[in-house]
Amino acid sequence: MSDRDEADASRPLVTTVNYPLFVVTACAGDDVSGCLAGFITQSSIRPVQFLICISKVNHTFSTARSSRGLVLHLLGSDQGDIGSHFGELTGDEVDKFEGIPWSPGRTGAPILTECAAWVEGPTVGRMAGGDHEAFLINVQDGGAGTHEGCFMVRDAAGFEPGHPV
Repeated sequence: MSDRDEADASRPLVTTVNYPLFVVTACAGDDVSGCLAGFITQSSIRPVQFLICISKVNHTFSTARSSRGLVLHLLGSDQGDIGSHFGELTGDEVDKFEGIPWSPGRTGAPILTECAAWVEGPTVGRMAGGDHEAFLINVQDGGAGTHEGCFMVRDAAGFEPGHPV
């Protein structure tokens, strides 16, 4: 066994992979929240399900735990400003939805007007995942947006997270 820490051991894989970044939104009562997230995957075809991992230090985490469901937004390749907005600001200090057009979805979670595509569904399971928690949603609604392409993790290379990692 090597004496390297986990970060050193995973660095070759993590720095090679370029994956899409998403905005995840949630609503619990009057609290609407959203964050930039990269640890996302479709986990089932029938039923269609997505696994969405949210950092436990993120403001959106507590809202997501109390919400009925989540909305997952794929950002277009030209939406670095939206990625920065939801990734570099914290809902602990600002209203991230001020000036951002959205409408409530079936679960009450915000559906951003501007994105490449989105899906929404109720949370049907949760699982601890280190410094993140995984939320499993069953997709009940979704649609295409007006933006093309995908905003990728390498596009966010200069971002500073609103909360420390």
